Amino acid sequence: MAGVFFVFLTLLFTLLHAMPGDITNNLIGNPNIPASAREQLRQELGLDLPLWQQYLRYITNFFRGNLGMSFSRAPNSVASILADAIPRTVFLIASATILAYWLGFKTGKIVAWRRGSRSEHVLVTAGVFFQTVFYPWFAIVMLWLFGLILGWFPLGRFITSSLWNATPFTPREMFTWMILSAVAALAVYAAATMVIRRITRRPTTRATAQRVAGGAVVAVLVAAWWASPARVYAADIVHHTILPVITLAIVNYAAVMLLTRSSMLETMKEDYILTARAKGLDEKTIRDRHAARNALLPVTTSMVLALATVVGGAIVTETIFSWPGVGLLILDGITMNDTPLVMGGLAIIGVLALIGHLVADVLYAVLDPRIRLA
Repeated sequence: MAGVFFVFLTLLFTLLHAMPGDITNNLIGNPNIPASAREQLRQELGLDLPLWQQYLRYITNFFRGNLGMSFSRAPNSVASILADAIPRTVFLIASATILAYWLGFKTGKIVAWRRGSRSEHVLVTAGVFFQTVFYPWFAIVMLWLFGLILGWFPLGRFITSSLWNATPFTPREMFTWMILSAVAALAVYAAATMVIRRITRRPTTRATAQRVAGGAVVAVLVAAWWASPARVYAADIVHHTILPVITLAIVNYAAVMLLTRSSMLETMKEDYILTARAKGLDEKTIRDRHAARNALLPVTTSMVLALATVVGGAIVTETIFSWPGVGLLILDGITMNDTPLVMGGLAIIGVLALIGHLVADVLYAVLDPRIRLA
């Protein structure tokens, strides 16, 4: 992974510096700025050095934890700018992805099990439509309908500025706390699920206990946030997040549902499904414990890898919904020829892609015992 990331950074640096011009091109149109001032700025930013010297300087500083200074937002460092944007993007993308994959897998396996029914035709048709829809147009329609016409959701911002003027919390702290709370809740639920599996053998009892544990974790999390003085600000963030999350989740849901359906249809042809029916197991047990678990493998891979690719595609979502995340930073950096900022944002996406591949490999071994044995 370290070697691949180093090659990725090298190619990224080469491609970005192959673009014509630099940040000083933005000064050409101003007649009050002489050419000498532009050249002085190039020297101060190190843009007058040979490309190989710029590369060595950047790579050395990068692996020391110094991502450089943003050209367009000086004197702010790239690290500080990304530190503000990353929690917003993670909160938006993770919420939409988890919602899409959870609903997509649930409905996809049911649709495949009821092949030929009217509900299958309706959901498959809707899935094909939303998977092939032109996403920018769809996002604008959602914003126009639910934001402008119905007025259910706010437009052009990610928080209510007047509410946050006198708050002791910053948006960055609030986003970080909400993400950590969700991660802690998931960790507690995973631990409870492992304990339930060890002490309970009956599948029906185990499923009921897992639902109770999930409900208890959610109830405790909601109660903790409700008792906190930060609940007003958390609710404000959630209110602004609902529309972009739903818009992004609908498109991703369609692809996940169709993928799950296709994987389930292939799994249902296997001999062990016929054997399970011959044993007299009920249809729900065969579907959920035998067919769905094996159909989950390609869906899991798709979900983990999508967390990286969706961040790259967040440029459209964040631009349309005015969400100041990593995607919007990358777009602004490209527009302004802010190479350090673009490099930093794309490096984050590269790290997520590499981690996604590693997590996918580990999850494959967890979900399929045959891979562990091999």
